[in-house]
Amino acid sequence: MAEYKPTIGLEVHAELKTQTKMFCDSLNDPDEKRPNINVCPVCLGHPGTLPTINKKAVEAVIKVGLALEGAPNAETRFDRKNYFYPDLPKAYQISQSGKSIISGGTLRGVKINHIHLEEDAGKLIHDDASGDTLVDYNRASVPLMELVTEPDMHNAEEAVAFMKEVQLVLRYLGVSDADLERGQMRADANISVSATNELGTRAEVKNLNSFKSVFQAINYEIKRQTELLEKGEVIQQETRGWNDITQKTTSQRSKEEAQDYRYFPEPDLPSFSTIVFDIEKLRMELPELPAARLVRLQKEYALDSGQAELLVNDLELGEFFENAVSELRADNPEATIQTLYNYLASDLRGLMNEFGVLLRDIKINPEHFAHLATRVDDGKLTSRQAKDILRKMFETGLDPEDIIKDENIGTSDVDEIEAVVIAVIAENHVAVTDYKKGKTASLQFLIGKAMGILKGRAKPDMLKEIFEKNLH
Repeated sequence: MAEYKPTIGLEVHAELKTQTKMFCDSLNDPDEKRPNINVCPVCLGHPGTLPTINKKAVEAVIKVGLALEGAPNAETRFDRKNYFYPDLPKAYQISQSGKSIISGGTLRGVKINHIHLEEDAGKLIHDDASGDTLVDYNRASVPLMELVTEPDMHNAEEAVAFMKEVQLVLRYLGVSDADLERGQMRADANISVSATNELGTRAEVKNLNSFKSVFQAINYEIKRQTELLEKGEVIQQETRGWNDITQKTTSQRSKEEAQDYRYFPEPDLPSFSTIVFDIEKLRMELPELPAARLVRLQKEYALDSGQAELLVNDLELGEFFENAVSELRADNPEATIQTLYNYLASDLRGLMNEFGVLLRDIKINPEHFAHLATRVDDGKLTSRQAKDILRKMFETGLDPEDIIKDENIGTSDVDEIEAVVIAVIAENHVAVTDYKKGKTASLQFLIGKAMGILKGRAKPDMLKEIFEKNLH
């Protein structure tokens, strides 16, 4: 049996965060729920209207290109891509073919062919009750960046990892929220299978709108094409769609070539040079990118790769963490940050999930969070007390110092703890006898009794030590 090698290329589409649309001054507002509100004669394709280029959208694409080590092209132009579909009001899309804004680049070892800019289409809404299909043009002409890779990937895991990294880069640059659930990012996957070093005939799976669907669709196509080749059948070059319910791709149409779209230069928009932008200034303004941040967080804060990755993948969480560490070290330059990280990654995120809120909406600020971690590290709060105080901080936004003072919270001194231990030993003869017979579980029972009396004002390891001293 021949060994078949899959080859995958991606076309990643992302809506850009500009104030207005790509070729008109209608608002670019992805949160608008009312249909056909952010529209005008230009984005509705009325005869006689003229488009104008959104400079901020072009600048955003240049930033992405620079971040991915691509090169802005000296000359670029827009073209008309002709096809008829109800959500395309002009019956053509203003896109780019041949003279894109960015050429080349690389990310995660995957080479990028080019990055171009176009306008998005409207949105079809299917009414199950009436059987009608309606069109919402709020999204029509929203700036849409398209990043096209070389066929450099060979499995679904690589493709998903690449898409996630693109999403992170776009968010770090602030040019797109790239939220797949809200339709702000999607991908087309070109997949081929071959038993030789030559590329096989590819099928393009369109409009994959989740990482899960990218993964599943690619794996399905690899399996489908491999099985056809093993039977001696021929792979058809075609466009296919992914069905989440059946977990299969289905044929939609034969794959179009560029000539099928009758591309020609957009007559209403002149070609232009990217030198009108200050490229070096844009390069200097690039923020720290995810890959660099991952390395720095591990080195600067002695985090392991998994801990650092959590903070890199959640930009807001990472910024909160670094601000809290800054406050922590301002009070004590030698402070360790592991306690702070643990309460952030586990307890605070747990509360956010419990209440269904985002980090940007919580009442706790990094300074107060650092105060809590300091109190735990100093031994002035037990873990149980810290968790209870954190919940009160979450509900009220108060500084833990104020909560501790108002409620007279703190750890007990050694003499008080020892007195409680002696009392517990005296009142629990059976457990004491069992412990002396070697039943170590009895010690945990005694510690639990003492913790209940002290209401969490003693650390379990301290209690264990004092119990063992008194029991022997």
